[in-house]
Amino acid sequence: VTQAQFAGYYVAKDKGFYDEEGLNVTIKPGGPDVAPAQVIAGGGADVVLDWMPSALASREKGLDLVNIAQPFKHSGMMLTCRKDAGVSSPADLKGKTLGVWFYGNEYPFLSWMSKLGLKTDGTDVTVLKQGFNVDPILQGQAACVSTMTYNEYWQIIDAGLSPDELTVFKYEDQGVATLEDGMYVLGSNLKDAAFSDKMVRFVRASMKGWKWAEANPDAAAMIVLDNDATGAQTEKHQKRMMGEIAKLTAGSNGTLDPADYQRTVDSLMSGGSDPVITKLPEGAWTHAITDKALN
Repeated sequence: VTQAQFAGYYVAKDKGFYDEEGLNVTIKPGGPDVAPAQVIAGGGADVVLDWMPSALASREKGLDLVNIAQPFKHSGMMLTCRKDAGVSSPADLKGKTLGVWFYGNEYPFLSWMSKLGLKTDGTDVTVLKQGFNVDPILQGQAACVSTMTYNEYWQIIDAGLSPDELTVFKYEDQGVATLEDGMYVLGSNLKDAAFSDKMVRFVRASMKGWKWAEANPDAAAMIVLDNDATGAQTEKHQKRMMGEIAKLTAGSNGTLDPADYQRTVDSLMSGGSDPVITKLPEGAWTHAITDKALN
């Protein structure tokens, strides 16, 4: 989906940062119904963007996905609740219906519930499988829904609810955040020196794009809009999104922080009877590319 969540790459292309590195980069469409792991496994891409929970799950299932760079330092995921549904603190979640995204996005939520001691089988909280929209909170089917700081939260605001009518729980603040958009390649390809060199150049140019977008959020949003062939995106939404995305990329030069990685793994393995990964991953990330690209 062409949106400011991916601004760094559109900026790098538009500003000639990829050209400067001798790269011809094609940005292929993704979206909630496109699994990056399947695309790269089928040879459809050299590098994919994925959230770490789904990348590590794919890795445990046998696909050698390796994180080579982590432009997003912070998680944008949160549970947004209506105050008039009686939710102002985590303790109030008991007895409520909560909208949750699946396809690997449920794991931070499940680890938070297990931390709160709330069962998710309907005895303590009822989990509503949520689509990528916020209808359940607007139509009264759920007290809370999953939202990203940069996207669905604003859909609720645009639908007429005001921030002071809402309680938000950022997963980052609850200590269960997992790493989001990172760059992943197949480990076997990293053994090829020419491929690795190409990735060094790709990461360097992409991070240059991200830092430019952070420093020039409105201009970056306009570059994203120029690339939106669907015409579905609006200037207001993209500028707002870019402002929020800049908060998530701030503090990362692209190098994965091993402590953030460990927190993600711990969160994924603490999912009670149904953890997303059952054993500690090995070789799931490397600093080899960022060390060369950024130093």
